[in-house]
Amino acid sequence: MMPLKISVRSVLPAHESGDLMVIGVPAPGSASKKNSNSSLNGLTGLDDIDSALGGALGRLLKKEEFTGKKDQQVSLSTLGRLTADRLLLIGLGDMGKAGPGDVRTFAAKASRAANADKAKRLVLGVPKGFEGHLREVVEGLEMGGYRFTKYLTGDRKPKSELAQVTICLEGALPTDAAARVSMGQTVAAGVNLSRDLSNEPPNVLYPETFARAAQVTAKAAGLKVQVFDFKEIQKRGMSLLQAVGQGSEHKPTMVHFSHIPAGSSVNRKCLVFVGKGVTFDSGGLSIKPAAGMGEMKHDMSGAANIVGLMSIVGRLKPNVEVHGIFAAAENMPDGNAYRPGDVWGSLDGKTVEIINTDAEGRLILADALAYARALKPDLLVDNATLTGACVVALGNSCSGWYASNEATADEFQSAIKASGEQMWRLPFLDELKDQLKSDSADIKHTGDRWGGSISAALFLREFIGDVANWVHCDIAGPAMGDRVRGWDPKGGTGHGVLTFLDLIERAARDAGGSASGVLPAGAKRAVKPRAAKAPRGASKARR
Repeated sequence: MMPLKISVRSVLPAHESGDLMVIGVPAPGSASKKNSNSSLNGLTGLDDIDSALGGALGRLLKKEEFTGKKDQQVSLSTLGRLTADRLLLIGLGDMGKAGPGDVRTFAAKASRAANADKAKRLVLGVPKGFEGHLREVVEGLEMGGYRFTKYLTGDRKPKSELAQVTICLEGALPTDAAARVSMGQTVAAGVNLSRDLSNEPPNVLYPETFARAAQVTAKAAGLKVQVFDFKEIQKRGMSLLQAVGQGSEHKPTMVHFSHIPAGSSVNRKCLVFVGKGVTFDSGGLSIKPAAGMGEMKHDMSGAANIVGLMSIVGRLKPNVEVHGIFAAAENMPDGNAYRPGDVWGSLDGKTVEIINTDAEGRLILADALAYARALKPDLLVDNATLTGACVVALGNSCSGWYASNEATADEFQSAIKASGEQMWRLPFLDELKDQLKSDSADIKHTGDRWGGSISAALFLREFIGDVANWVHCDIAGPAMGDRVRGWDPKGGTGHGVLTFLDLIERAARDAGGSASGVLPAGAKRAVKPRAAKAPRGASKARR
């Protein structure tokens, strides 16, 4: 998907030309409507549109009882009386309660409507008060217009797609509008890259090709990247990653992105993000039922998020040290597959008794976390499509997360609020740790059915060493959408990238970066990263 050609103007939508005109309408009582002289329930300027349409708009709004409530929509053909073929009004609800997610969703709906109409040019009317959320508007446009059509041919392939958007602000044009647009497109490109990787079929994306995709991304973003092949994984003692992946013809890999700004590191934090990359999960010898197994191509969504996130980091060059690490494996049942009852070592040194080969994600994450902790991060965050138990608890649209202490939890909760993503904190219940006691090894990797997401988090905690600030995100539900929600499409969503990026932006501001968090792509203060410090013989890794 090519980036949209986006322009921003302080002008009424009716003064711009396009194939589709979409206008956001606040509900009665919203701040932007108190100063509106419109006799219609909408933005200033709808009177002119209604007049051009011979009163048809006013009659339609009255008939549909449209008042700008959140998620209300009305549309009508303009019959050539406006510069757009069709007009769509989208209710925004109370503007005082609208957050970044609401703004992003509004813009995403506009993009989807444009693609559904086969419109190539969109005119988007943005109400007063949203000009400060221009970045989120752009993110929503790019994310909402996302479609994975790579393998469609003939009549199945879309004949046209949205290419150009004019954003019409009722409020004044921000002086940094161009930077906000650039930032929004950079962020959305990273999220859409994560979606692309998640949507790739497993015969195309497997550990080796996943690693190559990471290398391509790193080169384009100016990042350093290390790829550990199967021999390197064995040499380093990453035995849990080896165990999960050795039953497949496609052997496991590990990837380490790094962005380290030059200059003084005083007050500069080190953030490390880790992802689970099971490119296909058959369940191994504890094989899954056939129903739903095809969705297991998305079991690498946590790792896809790392690639998408680091592509953004590489382009924005924030003044903060950031590492992205993922372990990739294909969990397949053959004569060399690991078995229930096996005991394997780990990079950490602990021995692990295997109980269920379909609980493979926590095993590869354990080695990845043990590797990541050697970077001595100020904050360590992992994300994984880890447990069905989390989906049972929170549903398909919300992920669960755990934090090692309250200060870290507060920071992560603030990032969630800023991003607009849906995540809910779950507790570490230490009494469940007894479920992981083994008679033949240091620890079992699964416990009872009940509290399965919590026991998985407790297992991972065994491998973070002395890292004080750690967050574990179980994204099993929202990583793959069964339908369109908000700005997320059906299929891979990239859920989590926006929250993780906000953590990085906060750290950059603390280190003396942009106070507004708007870091335009290609900013002059971008610097070439120096070599990353890596644990245990990283220099021997294959590049």
